[in-house]
Amino acid sequence: MRLRMSEEQKTPDLTKGYEPAEVEARWYAFWEKHGVFEATDDSADTRPVYVIPMPPPNVTGSLHMGHAQRVTLEDALIRWHRMRGHNTLWQPGTDHAGIATQMVVEREIAREGTTRLELGREAFEQRVWQWRTERGDRILLQQRVLGASPDWKRSKFTLDPDMARAVREAFVRLHEEGLMYRATRLINWCPECRTALSDLEVENEEGAQGELFEFAYRVEGENEEIVVATTRPETMLGDTAVAVHPADPRYTHLHGKRLEHPFLLRTVPVITDDILVDPKFGTGAVKVTPAHDFNDFATGKRHRLEEINIFNLDGTLNDKAGPFAGMTRKKARTAVKQALDEKGLARGSKPHVLTLPRCERSGGVVEPMISTQWFLKMGGMAKAALEAVHGTETTAPKTEIIPAEWVKTYDHFLENIQDWCVSRQLWWGHQIPAWHGPNGQIRVARERPPECTPEAGWTQDPDVLDTWFSSALWPFSTLGWPDATPALKKFYPASDLETVYDILFLWVARMMMFGVQFMKEVPFRRVLLSGLIVDETGEKMSKVKGNVIDPLDLVYGADFAEVVAKTLPGAPEQEAFTKFKKAYPSAAQMGKGFPPFGADALRFTLATFPPTNRRIALALKRLEGYRFFVNKIWNATRFSLEHLQPLTHLPEGTPEPRGFYNRYILSRLGQAARIANRGIEGFRVDEAANELYRFFWNDFCDWYVELTKMVFTGPEEGEGDREREREETRHTLAHVLETSLRLLHPLMPFVTEELWQRVPKAASRPASIALAPYPRAEVDGRVDVAVEREMDLVQAIIGAARTVRSEHEIKPAERVSVWLRVENRDSALADLISRHVPAIRALVKTAGDPQLAGAGDRREAGTVVTVVPSDLGTVEVLVGLRGLVPKGKELARIDRELKRLDKDLSALDKKLQSSGFVDRAPKEVVAEAHAQRKAMAEARERVISSRALADELED
Repeated sequence: MRLRMSEEQKTPDLTKGYEPAEVEARWYAFWEKHGVFEATDDSADTRPVYVIPMPPPNVTGSLHMGHAQRVTLEDALIRWHRMRGHNTLWQPGTDHAGIATQMVVEREIAREGTTRLELGREAFEQRVWQWRTERGDRILLQQRVLGASPDWKRSKFTLDPDMARAVREAFVRLHEEGLMYRATRLINWCPECRTALSDLEVENEEGAQGELFEFAYRVEGENEEIVVATTRPETMLGDTAVAVHPADPRYTHLHGKRLEHPFLLRTVPVITDDILVDPKFGTGAVKVTPAHDFNDFATGKRHRLEEINIFNLDGTLNDKAGPFAGMTRKKARTAVKQALDEKGLARGSKPHVLTLPRCERSGGVVEPMISTQWFLKMGGMAKAALEAVHGTETTAPKTEIIPAEWVKTYDHFLENIQDWCVSRQLWWGHQIPAWHGPNGQIRVARERPPECTPEAGWTQDPDVLDTWFSSALWPFSTLGWPDATPALKKFYPASDLETVYDILFLWVARMMMFGVQFMKEVPFRRVLLSGLIVDETGEKMSKVKGNVIDPLDLVYGADFAEVVAKTLPGAPEQEAFTKFKKAYPSAAQMGKGFPPFGADALRFTLATFPPTNRRIALALKRLEGYRFFVNKIWNATRFSLEHLQPLTHLPEGTPEPRGFYNRYILSRLGQAARIANRGIEGFRVDEAANELYRFFWNDFCDWYVELTKMVFTGPEEGEGDREREREETRHTLAHVLETSLRLLHPLMPFVTEELWQRVPKAASRPASIALAPYPRAEVDGRVDVAVEREMDLVQAIIGAARTVRSEHEIKPAERVSVWLRVENRDSALADLISRHVPAIRALVKTAGDPQLAGAGDRREAGTVVTVVPSDLGTVEVLVGLRGLVPKGKELARIDRELKRLDKDLSALDKKLQSSGFVDRAPKEVVAEAHAQRKAMAEARERVISSRALADELED
């Protein structure tokens, strides 16, 4: 694709600092206007294809750090493949989010004094569609702010007409194959949402504090009783048996007897069951409530027990509960206990730790409930999904899960899968394509059958499908399935799916099953799983804790209190700010507010974390550091452009310089390109990001750019040779800078586009960096191991001298005396050092040229010796301090440094000895703390050793 850059894109000279707000919106508009992100399904296009289905965010959603992570990782993969010349599709869209959206709109109309029941289904659905039209695509606009580059023209909404058709087609096919069926059984019911839930929509709250209450059933017609225990006394109103173990001698004489229900005019039998009952636990007798407990339901089926539902859909007790009808579950629990006590049947209670099942959406306690629902048989599809990952005796695996540690989790879920309850008692969603006749008939069809009219007594099933049902079709329904479209042929299966690990079951496994079921092919070749974003202490982000950060506030800049006021509506500003400072101490250190970091700094920060870590601890101090990096790139380009004049274009190909430092930077560029390509391809985007950071900041800016100053600002003698050296250096500098921007582009697209437009480049380059070729080591660099080895020694010598300057607080303007002592002045090592004397003099700021000294030469008083090993022999770097560092000042520095280091070491040791930190903080945070401690300990040893040197100094 060839683009022309419009005049409005040609901005004036670079400002002193990068201003993201001015740059980012301008370039995003340019990319969209010129179709940079668009894929083509033209069969004549023979480019390799790369596809990622974007995990569709909920239509109710607003951007959070998890979304920012998705954009960062997926966009890096997409832009990398696009630059490699692939026909690249990142399929965008949003999910209708059944329960979530319905709850949002119900709360909205409640503030207007009405309910959905008062509105009626049709009017309510219209109201939800109105809400979606006005606000539903907000998150797609927010993704643009972060630089996401999907093919927006292909964006889908899971309730679009073509998507709805795909859902109906899938449902009907599954029903025709005998996999979709309707049954009455025990399901998870949310009284708050008033809908059925699948097992995966239930979150178990471990460690909840409860009570184990014991009471007695009297044996009918006898002066005897059986004591049972329960954490939910109210459910005894639905008991239809008491079970004992058949081999328990305590109850043999009661087998088949009946027990009197204390509140209802019925009796319950004593049954024997060796599956439900453990005779060693408690009294060895278990109350059986088939309609409200999954284990009891199975027991009831084995013994053909009556199933008595005692709850209304809102969780209150119904008329089957006798005198307790109309009470809430909590009130009934207390009332039943009191009534049992009054009848003399209570036998005491004790504290008990239990697991509470909660609805993932409302947070309410889930109630097992007997209900008629639609179910999908999962066994066969699960087997096929397992084979897709593991292969069979005759077929190879087709999908790889990265990291591989998640394969066991995937296997466990599929090997123990239950039939999926797919129906939901909601109004917002895909209404089930089934019609009920006046005599109990059921017709399943793609469209309403002509004979199933309302006049004939037929009604469509009022339930809708689980949101995850339509989401499971996402990889192929977005491409036009069930039609055999060009897009489906071109882009299915997808190359990669990237998502967070906690929806491996909810979404990934179901897409695998549906892909194989309907397309006879896996939906993607790789599943890339990444971790959850947590705060810098390892705590999960939540509004209650006050540690939630809106990514857009980081991009645009905000006041801390204002940020928290948004995330904690109704909380006093000071309280909110206090919570935020506690959760983010590094943020508080930056002051009350923070400047706009820009999308590139946020993206690059997220890219530097290993995506495979289960928890990714976001520290704002780290983000601030990468904002400095963006400015470093900006200012390095400003400096370079000043010295690249009059160069405006580069010749095709890579320079072949003669100068040592030019050859060195081209070698390091090649190594950086190799690591970056390997990292992105292997879903170790962090390895690519960290290597590019190290290369640009260290190799390019700290070393090469500093060394070019000797060339551009050096003496004019030997003008012919000097000009040739400058010309070679200009071409090398321009090539390395232009290539570096291309290397960085998938991670920070905005600043790289802005700068790339200004640097000299080959005439064959396209009008956008997004379409320029991604650098490769063998094309854009010239790896030379010997040059790098030599440069390593030079850097070690210069670094040793600089460390002495820094540790002894020598002012930057002061020049120091340096001696370089080697075993033999006539050796190859001495020759090597001699070649680099000008660089050492310039970068260390020495008083004259560093002097070569032999092994027998005496050390001057007041000099610091640092030993630098090398393959050619040892170099001793001697830096003179006399006349620069007074003795008293040096002793005061030593005391000051020791106090600081001891204080920091004590605080760090306390942190590392805290089980709360070591056990809860992400492993990379703990590892970083250990590394800090080691560095501090080594620094302390160096400070102590400085005392002897101080005695050689003068006051």
